[in-house]
Parts: sequence; structure tokens; C-alpha cells
Amino acid sequence: MRVYVLNQRNEPLMPTTPARARKLLKENKAEVIKRTPFTIRLLIATGETKQEIVLGVDAGSKIIGVSASTMNQELYAGEVQLRNDIVDLLSTRRQNRRTRRSGLRYRKPRFLNRVKSKNKGWFAPSIQHKISSHLKVIENLHKILPITKIIVETASFDIQKIKNPEISGVDYQHGEQLDFWNVREYVLFRDGHKCQNCKGKLKDKILNVHHIESRKTGGNAPNNLITLCETCHDNFHKGKFELKLKRGTSFKDAAFMGIMRWAFYSKLKELYPNVNMTYGYITKNVRIVNHLSKTHYMDAYCIAGNLKAIHSNIYYYQKKVRCHNRQIHKANILKSGKKKLNQAPYIVKDFRLFDKVKYNGIECFITARRQTGYFVLKTLDGAAIHKSAQVKELTLLEKRKSYLTERRQAIHPMTEVTGILA
Repeated sequence: MRVYVLNQRNEPLMPTTPARARKLLKENKAEVIKRTPFTIRLLIATGETKQEIVLGVDAGSKIIGVSASTMNQELYAGEVQLRNDIVDLLSTRRQNRRTRRSGLRYRKPRFLNRVKSKNKGWFAPSIQHKISSHLKVIENLHKILPITKIIVETASFDIQKIKNPEISGVDYQHGEQLDFWNVREYVLFRDGHKCQNCKGKLKDKILNVHHIESRKTGGNAPNNLITLCETCHDNFHKGKFELKLKRGTSFKDAAFMGIMRWAFYSKLKELYPNVNMTYGYITKNVRIVNHLSKTHYMDAYCIAGNLKAIHSNIYYYQKKVRCHNRQIHKANILKSGKKKLNQAPYIVKDFRLFDKVKYNGIECFITARRQTGYFVLKTLDGAAIHKSAQVKELTLLEKRKSYLTERRQAIHPMTEVTGILA
């Protein structure tokens, strides 16, 4: 375990040992400013010796891996789980807006106030979140470590190559939807203009394109669409039968990385002086040759390039959580004609949602609360600690942040994970 140190100007210094930090705190030469990771600020002026610290970043759509190391020691290892609920929340908001416009009152849609019509470099909110989160994670590490160099691996995916390994040359311009007006026309042609449930036995000539997964979660990709006649389509939505089908492979994460990789890398070069890029095949080869486990923080360790550095025995697992819920009312209307409030009390018995607390010696987070003073407690991996803990049994450790942090035991040798070299 390392203790991170800041000087009197809140500038990061080289980390120290817990024994040294304990002595400084006991002599009132330092104060604690953060519990996880444990960080102190010096109250006296000292000599500032620094070493070259390389930060490896394994960029990802769902999880970011980071590792900061010198030539001799790994100073920080961590994984950050990003939010993946933004698309679903925006779809729900769009659905609620349409309900208000059509069912409750009519308001003509406006298009001149759209952000993408004003800004040339606009990204969808879900993609902008990924870019901003990557930058924020790196910014937070610069606050506790004097990082001198950043090496980033931003994966690139050839989706057409994944679908068809033999594709080459002009075939890239002749995709599966070539010469079709839209996705619907292609799906009807692919299915032979025949209902894929009754195979034309009901003799209904009206054909519909049905989403295997809802459009909210599955999108309008051809592998999520199937042709049904109108009779079968209506019967399906009435619950008279079930379609035993699974959508094809989703390339959502690959598409995310393809869009955000250069925007993230370019922004990073604007913010920091020494930024370099590496590639996934190099990281994989380094990890296998050195018999290391397949984890995101270990990939970041390989990306940093200090392969003789002693591994940290712990890593910090972080989870990005939603900061605000701006939906005032629930969508369903009560019998009285009123809508129920959607927002819970901000503070209950001096505790907030996602506060880090200690219960029976276990560190966990508040994931739900009741006005009577009972709380649901869980760890970041979702393990339930207690479904109704009383307020008097809780000890506050840290106030909630947008990034929740747990300290976990690290695994390094590949044999501990798989038992073989793969």
C-alpha cells in the first residue's frame, strides 16, 4: 500500500510508506485530505525529489485500466467502470416527451435549439461521457502523482473484417446494404419478403419489420430486425406467442471505440505535454511473454512499459455513478389523476445515496434509503451486505463522490487466473 503525498501548494510528490505517513501525522507535520486512495498534505516545506513516472491507460468502452509506475515500482493500479445507462435514459426521456406532446398537450417540436446543429464537433451524449470520463480519470491521477509521461492504448476495430474475415479492397465499399434505400428494404429482401414466424401460411400480405430486442436497447441494426406479417406482429405484442430468436452479434462497444479513440487522444495531447499511443497486439504479446494475468489494470501495466517494476499488491476499483436525477415525476398517473414524485429525499438521517459507510466492520455503500432511517448496503460488485440496516449501525467513512472507490487485492501471475498460459 502506498500513501500519496501533496506539498503545501497541493502539488503531487512521490508517494511514501504508511509508517512514514503515520509519523508525519503524529508529529502534526501533515493532514489527511483523502481516505481512498489515502492521501496526505504536508504542512511543512520539504525537499521535493521526483522520478519519472509513466502512466499506462487501457482505454475501453466499459472499463478503463490505469497503471502508474517508475522503473522500479508500480505506484498506482486501478480499474474504472463507466456508465452504460445513458442511451436507455435518453430513450426514456424521449418517450416521456412524446407522451406529453401527444397525450397531455400539444407542443410543436423545435429543431433550431439542437446542440448538434450549433457545434461542428458534436458527439452523442453516451460517447461524450466516455471521452470525458477518460480525461477525468487521468486528471485525478495527476492530482496525486507527478506523472511525466502518458501512454495510451486505444483499440481500433474493423467491424466488416469481423463479419467477413476474407473481405479486402473494393469489397469494403460493397457492404451488405449496397443498393438498398434503407434498412427496412434490406431486411425484407434478406428474409425473402416472407414472415419468419408463419412462413406465409396466414396469407397476410402486409409485412412489418420487428425489433428482436427493443429499439431502446438493441437499436435499428439489421441483425436486430426480423420480418413478420402484420397478423403475427400483432399477436406477438398481444402475448399470444413467443419468438425464440436471439439477435446477432452486437458491435456497440466496437463502434464506441471507433468514434471516440481519436477525439480522446487529440484532447489528451492538448492537455498534457508527453503523450504517446500504443497498440493492442503489442500489449497482448508483452502480457503473454511475461506470464501476466488478463486484467485491465495489468494491461495498463504492460502499456506503461516498466516491466521490471515491482507490482502493487492492491488496486483501486472505481465505479462512475449518476450525479443527478432530474425527472421530477414518475411516468404513471395515479387514480387521483396526479403523478407520484420520482425523486427521493436528498439527505436521510444525515446520509446520502452512495455514501461510503462501515457496517459490522465491512466497508460498503448506501444504494437505497428509506425516510424511516433504514438503508440498503452493497459493495461495488453488487454483493448485498444488508437490505435494511438501521442508521445507528452505520459509521460514515466518506461522503459520496461521482467516482466510488474500493481497495481490492491484486492478482498478477497468469497461472492464478487460468492455470495455463493463453
